[in-house]
Amino acid sequence: MVAFAVVVAGMALVWRPSGADLGALGTTLGLGVGLAVLGLVDDLKDLAIWPRLLVEVAAGVVVYWTGTRADLSGAAAGADALVTVLWIVGITNAFNLLDNVDGLSAGVAAIAALSLAGIGLVNDQYFVPLLALALAGCAAGFLRLNFHPARIHMGDAGSLFLGFVLGVLALRLRVHTAHQVSFAVPLVALAVPIFDTALVVSSRAWQRLNPLRGQRDHISHRLVALGWSVPQAVAAIYVVAAACGGLAIGLTRVGRGVGFAVAGCLAGLAALAAVRLVRVPLHTGTDAVEGNRRR
Repeated sequence: MVAFAVVVAGMALVWRPSGADLGALGTTLGLGVGLAVLGLVDDLKDLAIWPRLLVEVAAGVVVYWTGTRADLSGAAAGADALVTVLWIVGITNAFNLLDNVDGLSAGVAAIAALSLAGIGLVNDQYFVPLLALALAGCAAGFLRLNFHPARIHMGDAGSLFLGFVLGVLALRLRVHTAHQVSFAVPLVALAVPIFDTALVVSSRAWQRLNPLRGQRDHISHRLVALGWSVPQAVAAIYVVAAACGGLAIGLTRVGRGVGFAVAGCLAGLAALAAVRLVRVPLHTGTDAVEGNRRR
């Protein structure tokens, strides 16, 4: 993460691409590396959840005050700030939670970064897509050694960094796109980690389990419980992530009515998938799958 941040910042200073907000870039990379360090400490010492959340909330506040923020039409500034912080914290932790089997979080992050790059390019942006493409390359390079059977693991250090940067990139697209972009676009582009997080938190709450305590109840675990191998489950999730990414790119070019209709259909499909997945019998212990840390 440090090497990625140094290389990207150095290239930006030398090249200075048109429309580049170097201040926002520095803030994003600096906060991302800070969260990676926090994740590394958590990997080594297993921190409590609340100090981590406080640091992530602080990072979200800094992102808002430096100009990268949600833009809710007609809403008060306080609502924009709240949504920005919740988005940053939520997406950061969604990729952390998604790191539950070999290759899953890194692969989905690479696909999501490519999707965000595509959204920016079709809307005549260049700086944000370049950073997204660099992040996709970073994640894909790591995936070579992280795919099943993994020789190295991402840990909190990597997943927090990826989630945070992707969350910021999605907000940058919402703020600066040349065309009107529906609020649903970033949700669709990052639908897989959002769906996985919503599924595990809601199912744990329904069973009166601690939503913050790791269980083997993620999408990947449920597919494996149905008889799929880990690579098959991960590949299927990749396909869904790529489909959602392509759909998100398409949503930027359609009217508001069509966009809402498509988003509504996707939400309905997600609800049906959730109903099917929660019925899969699981062993709900806190032991890990394929050697990955429990989430």
